Amino acid sequence: MSEVVLQVKNLETTFTTKLGPFRAVNGVSYEIKKGETLGIVGESGCGKSVTSFSLMRLIEKPGQVTGGQVILNNRDLLKLPEHEMEKVRGSEMAIIFQEPMTALNPVMTIGRQIQEQVLYHRDVSQKEAWDRGVEMLSLVGIPSPKDRAEAYPHQLSGGMRQRAMIAMALSCNPKMLIADEPTTALDVTIQAQILELIQDLQQKFQMTVQFITHDLGVISEISDRVMVMYGGQTCETASSEQLFRKPAHPYTEALIASRPKLGQRTSRLQTIEGSVPAPHQLPRGCPFANRCRRATQKCYDERPPLIELKPGHAAACFYPND
Repeated sequence: MSEVVLQVKNLETTFTTKLGPFRAVNGVSYEIKKGETLGIVGESGCGKSVTSFSLMRLIEKPGQVTGGQVILNNRDLLKLPEHEMEKVRGSEMAIIFQEPMTALNPVMTIGRQIQEQVLYHRDVSQKEAWDRGVEMLSLVGIPSPKDRAEAYPHQLSGGMRQRAMIAMALSCNPKMLIADEPTTALDVTIQAQILELIQDLQQKFQMTVQFITHDLGVISEISDRVMVMYGGQTCETASSEQLFRKPAHPYTEALIASRPKLGQRTSRLQTIEGSVPAPHQLPRGCPFANRCRRATQKCYDERPPLIELKPGHAAACFYPND
């Protein structure tokens, strides 16, 4: 049996607003095994990125993690003092952000930024840290890495900046990599290159990956297992093959049905009726109840538990697909 690298148990993240507190992440639990890729998918605002930022303890006020456990290498990250958590970030667990232009420091060269990270986490000299940065830029496919190390973020293209972010994230060989929609702002060709790069580096370093996206096509290509989120909760988890072959939750089914299908012409794509309720207006029960054709009063009143339907396939629904 593969080693479990990350365990998330009943994670809760709460934001305080003028309308009162609301849980952006509400009791989410999952685990990821060594070398596995877990894809997290859902509409904007469903809690995907907040979940990942909670793991890294990067939630800023008015938000805070209010419950649960995040166990990495047999340690609960939520209980670590901040100075210890700083050592975990970048060394044991790293993150690739959605928009590198806002994540990279605009007044420092790419090489200097990677060098600083290596110096913080490794006992090496300035030259060794710089050489490590150049090595990583070469590894992620950036041409003339010595010259690019001297460049500033604005001097690189979007695809090159994303590669530089990946180089920085992997510079200290983390066991766990979180990719937060790393291809959203890129064109299709560059997106394919970045996905292939992440997969190649995952195999090279034997990393565990948590990949966040709203793109089902990307999820089907890169993920071993998938977790579907809606309203801050887990709707369904399954292997990528099971999920796309026979989804159990009405939301997952609707998401897959709304995709354009290769080779099929249609005048109108299928849509999910209704809209996502405001965070403070989520029903007490299933967050998808107001958009679900199968919903009964029970769905509004009671929160459906995440129940295993068959080995490796679970759904939080009172009336799942057979």
